[in-house]
Amino acid sequence: MREQLHEHHGERMLSVNGVDLCIAEFGEEGGQGLVLVPGASSASDWWDDAFCEALAAGGLRVVRYDLRDTGRSTTRPLGRADYTGDDLVEDLAALIRALDLVPAHVVGLSLGGGLAQQLAIAHPETLASLTLLSTSPGGDDLPPMSPELAASFDEASGSPADSTRSDREAHFREALADERRFGGTIPVDEQRIRRIADRVFDRSIDLEAGANHWGIPSASGTRAQLADIAVPTLVVHGTADPLFPLAHGEALAREIPDARLLAVPGLGHQFPPPETWDLIVPALLEHVRSAG
Repeated sequence: MREQLHEHHGERMLSVNGVDLCIAEFGEEGGQGLVLVPGASSASDWWDDAFCEALAAGGLRVVRYDLRDTGRSTTRPLGRADYTGDDLVEDLAALIRALDLVPAHVVGLSLGGGLAQQLAIAHPETLASLTLLSTSPGGDDLPPMSPELAASFDEASGSPADSTRSDREAHFREALADERRFGGTIPVDEQRIRRIADRVFDRSIDLEAGANHWGIPSASGTRAQLADIAVPTLVVHGTADPLFPLAHGEALAREIPDARLLAVPGLGHQFPPPETWDLIVPALLEHVRSAG
């Protein structure tokens, strides 16, 4: 394993599974490891510093990282991704092993939740517990996205404008628009979104590359295999999620043995905003403690 310190935000680079992944850690090195897996196209900064610190205050060694094609991790030009969802799962497994976190508590959001599900199927030995936020088991029997969100996709031009790569303000406006259309009923804090968007802008190798996530083959696990997941599982899902309505979270909690559902009022399809932390953080810490 090659490890290199990076001067920005106390990050460091890990060379695992043939790629470089940028990680940041919170808490004491000796604590139980908790790994935060972000959603598609999203740099790890969207796991708010204060959220990570609140989890670390519970005695955890919290690790967040950039998936390939986001932040400072290995990046390919838009449209030239050379990996699959299974490779992203193997990246996660390799990171857990490289940091000597086995078995780790893994928290995955949206795409990250899908990767975490497949990790539990393919590498159960790496997990102490599983937490799935704003994600889905997939399936045509579950309700579709809201009509409003579907209409916003129809109106969108597709990939980000070229100017987004060099225009800080354009990047912020796009991040703010995404927060509003994917968010629920909790008011959007524009200053918070600007702070995070600015840091993502400063850190990212190529802001457009994250769109590669939408074109890669999905991880190979199947919905039927959810019944084989044996680690303690907490499903956290917003009551106002416009992409995966609450029924998606209910299905996960029903189909993963002994899983527990935490429905978060007003939360949309988004990284947890501060208004939800009083509910989510204690539930996560209790889940980790009960998993041992």
